[in-house]
Amino acid sequence: MELNWMAWTWPTAIFFLIIATTLVVMTVLAIKFPERERVGILHIPTTRGDRLFITLLGSAFIHLGWLFFLDIQLWWALVVSAAYAFIVFRWV
Repeated sequence: MELNWMAWTWPTAIFFLIIATTLVVMTVLAIKFPERERVGILHIPTTRGDRLFITLLGSAFIHLGWLFFLDIQLWWALVVSAAYAFIVFRWV
């Protein structure tokens, strides 16, 4: 399958596929297990969707900062982002 119609690369397509899959999974979880707000270390009420948004936004900044400040492979930024996601979903 070629992705020439939009000048996409396979990593870009996989990235958007993962985002779409995450949104579907979060929707199914919200339907199957209704959400309730909880207050974490930020002292603001958040739902799973809020924590997902905080995670995605923070991960984008982690990757941008990684590209700007470091000359190390980007895979390590993914590891840092995964740890950040765990922290956000656990304690925020």
